[in-house]
Amino acid sequence: MLSVQEDIIPTALGNIRIADEVVAIIAGIAASEVEGVAGMSGGIAGGIADMLGKRNLSKGIKVEVGEKQAAIDIYVVVRYGTRIPDVAWKIQERCKQAVESMTGLEVKRINVYVQGVSFDTGKADDGEEELRVR
Repeated sequence: MLSVQEDIIPTALGNIRIADEVVAIIAGIAASEVEGVAGMSGGIAGGIADMLGKRNLSKGIKVEVGEKQAAIDIYVVVRYGTRIPDVAWKIQERCKQAVESMTGLEVKRINVYVQGVSFDTGKADDGEEELRVR
């Protein structure tokens, strides 16, 4: 679960604090850039959460940060037609690389939860639906 506790890294000049929210944002951006990810899910049990834009980049991400390590849970919606295990593996790989390179923390675990599949077919169908409503 996302907490307000911050990771403290002591240095010769003082301490460096990395908030859990920062780790969540890094992971969220990295996950959303993976081909096949339609959007991030809020992790709501029993259904698919609304697709989220980039307004809250930590949505769909839960992190646990220790002194030197982090564990991350990622909740996503994938695009129809993509191979889900490949998308999940790419999410794990990209998030691990991004978090470790930007924070210096060792990522011990990244769990990917696929909450749904997006059947978004494009703007042509949206136009047809608008005409039916008029």
